[in-house]
Amino acid sequence: MIQLSEKFRDTRIVLASGSPRRQYLLGELGIRFEVAANTGIDESWPPGMDKREIPVHLAEKKSAALNGIVNNDTLLITADTIVWCRKKVLGKPSGRDEAINILKELSGRRHEVITGVCLRNPAKTVSFFSVTKVAFRNLRNEDISWYVDNCRPYDKAGAYGIQEWIGYIGVESIEGSYFNVMGLPVDMLYAELLKF
Repeated sequence: MIQLSEKFRDTRIVLASGSPRRQYLLGELGIRFEVAANTGIDESWPPGMDKREIPVHLAEKKSAALNGIVNNDTLLITADTIVWCRKKVLGKPSGRDEAINILKELSGRRHEVITGVCLRNPAKTVSFFSVTKVAFRNLRNEDISWYVDNCRPYDKAGAYGIQEWIGYIGVESIEGSYFNVMGLPVDMLYAELLKF
């Protein structure tokens, strides 16, 4: 943490994310940062794009939408997370029914959580991604309904937060970064910030 604080002492770091989980995780790295509102970008991607490229593409689109705030003393951080299961993206649910259906699809299966991160200042842009494999136990319908009704995971890709109740009772195994599933691979981010 001391290295990052010293390295970015004269840098304005901006995290463009409304996610309280990303804000918390970046704060735990011990650096000062500001939060910028995410602009309403079109979150589509070209057909046939590789699953690992999708969140990087979206993070870069978010970064490009905030060109106006990047100047000589600013480092902009953007990120996007997808859940990949059965050869498709499971995004944020639009409501209760979709959240329940997404969790039923994840029940008893392995899936991948992929987060893309983009770091940018006027001189350069660095993008990277992290993949975590998560396996869910078979979830009871009543457990899925209880979780959705009580935790309302409508702002989360894949309709769940691993740090919430459904993660406690449902996650059988995890391979990769736990924090990546929360929305920010802080281990990789720390390493990239040291090199930036």
